Amino acid sequence: MSGMMMFLKRRIYCCYFVLLWNTIEAQIRYIIPEELRSGSVVGNFAKDLGLDLSDLTDRKLRIAPGSGKHYFSVTVDKGELIVNERIDRESLCGNGVLCLLPLEAVVENPLQLHRVEIEIQDINDNTPHFKSNERILNIPESINPGAKFLLDNAEDPDVGSNSLQSYSLDSNKHFVLNVKTQDGIKIPELVLDKPLDREKQAIHKLTLTAVDGGNPVRSGTSEITIIVLDINDNAPQFEKSFYEATVDENERISNDIMRVSAVDLDEGPNGEIEYFFAEKTSDAIREMFDINTKTGMISVKGPLDYEQTNLHKFDVLAKDKGNPQMEGHCGVKIKISDINDNDPDIVITSLSSPVPENSPKDTVIALISTADTDSEENGKVNLTLVSSSPFKLNPSVSNHYALVTSGPLDREKYPEHEIKLSAIDSGSPPRSTQKIVTIRIADVNDNPPVFSQNSYIVYTKENTALGSILCSVSAQDPDLDQNAKISYSILDSKHQDIPVSSYIYINSDNGSIYTMHSFDYEQIKVFQIQVQAKDHGSPPLSSNATVHVFILDQNDNAPMVIYPSADMGSMSHQRMPRSAKAGHLVIKVTAVDADSGHNAYISYRLAEATDASLFSVNLHTGEVRTKRSVSEQDDSSQRLLIEIKDNGEPVQSTTVTVDILIEDGFHEPVPDYRKKTTELNQKSDKITLYLIISLASVSLLCLLTFFILLVKCARSSSSSSSCCMRRSDSGYKNPNRNLQIQLNTDGPIKYVEVLGGDMMSQSQSFGSYLSPMSEFSDFTLIKPSSTTDFTNTLNVLDASLPDSTWTFESQQVRIVFHFLHKQIYVNDVSYVMFPAAIPSKCIVLLSQHSCSCFKPFAFPYTKISKNLSTLIYI
Repeated sequence: MSGMMMFLKRRIYCCYFVLLWNTIEAQIRYIIPEELRSGSVVGNFAKDLGLDLSDLTDRKLRIAPGSGKHYFSVTVDKGELIVNERIDRESLCGNGVLCLLPLEAVVENPLQLHRVEIEIQDINDNTPHFKSNERILNIPESINPGAKFLLDNAEDPDVGSNSLQSYSLDSNKHFVLNVKTQDGIKIPELVLDKPLDREKQAIHKLTLTAVDGGNPVRSGTSEITIIVLDINDNAPQFEKSFYEATVDENERISNDIMRVSAVDLDEGPNGEIEYFFAEKTSDAIREMFDINTKTGMISVKGPLDYEQTNLHKFDVLAKDKGNPQMEGHCGVKIKISDINDNDPDIVITSLSSPVPENSPKDTVIALISTADTDSEENGKVNLTLVSSSPFKLNPSVSNHYALVTSGPLDREKYPEHEIKLSAIDSGSPPRSTQKIVTIRIADVNDNPPVFSQNSYIVYTKENTALGSILCSVSAQDPDLDQNAKISYSILDSKHQDIPVSSYIYINSDNGSIYTMHSFDYEQIKVFQIQVQAKDHGSPPLSSNATVHVFILDQNDNAPMVIYPSADMGSMSHQRMPRSAKAGHLVIKVTAVDADSGHNAYISYRLAEATDASLFSVNLHTGEVRTKRSVSEQDDSSQRLLIEIKDNGEPVQSTTVTVDILIEDGFHEPVPDYRKKTTELNQKSDKITLYLIISLASVSLLCLLTFFILLVKCARSSSSSSSCCMRRSDSGYKNPNRNLQIQLNTDGPIKYVEVLGGDMMSQSQSFGSYLSPMSEFSDFTLIKPSSTTDFTNTLNVLDASLPDSTWTFESQQVRIVFHFLHKQIYVNDVSYVMFPAAIPSKCIVLLSQHSCSCFKPFAFPYTKISKNLSTLIYI
């Protein structure tokens, strides 16, 4: 740029000189060194131009505008040319050897132009310098000696001897300096004298010095950095040939375990190392571990399991990126530490199921073992039974146990047992496992069939059709299969010397009992059946139940007239005096009915009469009496038709005709009556006479017995609680004495027959009724009956009571063993309620140790002991 400006200035001066050619007087040259200080005098310009100092002011000596004006100026008083500012030759003239700075001096009056040349001489004010103070050379370590490397040359703007003269290189083992000249310019070259080894010295630092010829000498330097380029001549080397680490088996995924490290003396790609698993490394290890290819950090990639493998060995390779690649390897061993991460296992080695329920104690049911894949304390297991059961564990060798029975088994209560086993290891914290073992119990025939009732009460009407179902009994057997299959049969027993099997038969499969003939209440009123239920087990088991069959009376018998006797004919002839007053007993018609209960209630009615206003018939007794006194106007011959009906459904009846002859002056002396009676009796059947005499005797005896009993009860009730029928212990327990009763039932009417006598002899039973011949307490009928166990009969009667309250008519029942409607047991004490409808004077309670008499109305609820034997209603 400065050269261009100098060129322009020169062109301008040339033009100027052409215009003023005629005014130029002379030309002056001054020689000065560069770098003069400001104010330095170059020379006396006025004197050299030949100007008078006195005229300087008038002629106005000055430097014409030009390139050098700002470097120089002229003093007005002396005319000296002085330096205004520092002059740098190199900036003005560059590398030119001659450096002239032209000036024009102008004076007026007359106008004159003087040319002045100022030669600027070079001084050694510049140091040789390189374009860059640092040069970097990349030289492969494989290059051969003698190789040349061109260096940057130095520059020195000074000229001549002050310019660059030579180069020098500091001492080193591998390089020398060679300087060549090209177009007058000295160019340095670096020559490799000895081969390089990057692994020994990767960088060489050299200093290139350029020296000029000035005085004093100036020099410049350039730092040459030689980087020895690597070739892949070194394999990676691990710091250790074998690495070892320990990690817990529950280590989290991606956690670092260890780091392998290798070094490669090469650099660049040749020294860049990547880490890999060796090719022979198994897939299992690659799934569990991962290695960072850049850092060599080995981390957890997948789950670790001590129980599968507690030690892992593999190799790691370190490869560089050179060409060709070189590699090194090392061994790695990773130990897995056990933690308590596995639940213990319960193994059923053998199991016997089902188990017979009659298995004895300590019978081995199962063999059980425990296992835990953990080690040491974590693998020690304790097995226990959690649930309560008739089994226990007996430890065996090592971790083996025997499950044995510890008590009796009952399939009917527990057909199977769910045994909960608990295994706990000794780890911290402990781990546990529970397992349920189901043991089925096999049935054995250890349960007999059980009837739904111990005894059954069956009521059936007489005259039922042959083959009618009587009842069904049912038994259950809690056993299984054949052990629970039941067959029913009738045990051999007799009633009145007749086998019960002749009355009925039973279906062996379902227990239905059918009649084999029609029953007649008048022949048989009650009988018992012993039914046996037997299972099909081996051996078979059985149980029995009693079926009490009560025959219900049907009204199938019409009343039979006893008096007047049939021997007298269908018509009875009676005589009575005309003087008879009202209420005179003419005759007493007596009839009996073979039926019982309501069916045997007989009523008498006057169906027809010659004079109905004269006679009446008692509805219950059959007594024919006069309603009024007999008058003279009444016919002497009267005929009465008396109808006798029972109370059954349908009603059965019969009639008897009585002819009455009314005579004047007729008297009825007793001897005559007895004589007549004797005559009639002689005509009667002797059996009837025996019957009447026997009935009267037994009735009187019974009446006396009960009166004595009542007297004793009355006396003992005030003094002690001893029973009026109390005996000594030895007497009461005498096995030869037995008091028994038999139920006689028909519909709502309940009464019992008193059975007495020795157990070793045939007992007699007596049914007690009011005599049909009298309004008073005489007894006319005696019936023998079979005996039955007293206690069983009580139970039967108690179980057979209907829900309705028993009712009695005072005129029909005078002596009855009454069984209560309500009876509740509480702590072995029975609370009973007596029916309020009993029109009795007192209730006599007979037991083994006490008796008492009380009013049922006063004590509707009465506490008695469970061993009550008999309740007697009087």
